[in-house]
Amino acid sequence: MVTKKQSAKSGGVRTIKKYPNRRLYDTQTSAYVTLSDVKDLVLAQEEFKVVDAKTEEDLTRAILLQIILEEEAGGVPLFTTPMLSQMIRFYGHSMQGLVGGYLEKNIQSFIDMQTQFAEQSKQGGVNITPESWAQFMNMQNPMMQNVMGNYVEQSKNLFAQMQEKMKDQANVFSGFPFAPPTKSDK
Repeated sequence: MVTKKQSAKSGGVRTIKKYPNRRLYDTQTSAYVTLSDVKDLVLAQEEFKVVDAKTEEDLTRAILLQIILEEEAGGVPLFTTPMLSQMIRFYGHSMQGLVGGYLEKNIQSFIDMQTQFAEQSKQGGVNITPESWAQFMNMQNPMMQNVMGNYVEQSKNLFAQMQEKMKDQANVFSGFPFAPPTKSDK
């Protein structure tokens, strides 16, 4: 596997081509790869894109969703059924654009918190592995549930404030003497 540094030297974003036979071809290594190999690129924080070999259409999201689907099907799922159902309900909803950004920021906050914890642990002479992180989280479960509960409550309040502001902005135009167009005006 090529490291991130080597990838950057060789041209930046790595390109993987998807052929009609559903095989993936890594143009950097000149070899066919599997979804597992693409997952390894994600875990190694490699920059890559997956494109259709014929049309050059960007298929990166579809491949990442395929990897998530495989991960969800095997082992312990990350997403609960109610969460997935609610996510589906947001598609086509006016809040769809906000939800994606909201989820992305929350995940980034969690990653930042985990990184900060790992850095503090290293300063204390402790090397944190994924297993030790899981053990720590299990021991801290009641405290973490409280922290996460407070965080969720704050997020909920912020979301409610944002909705209120949007409602207020919509009401700004209600004071103007313009009547909404009628069918005869159109």
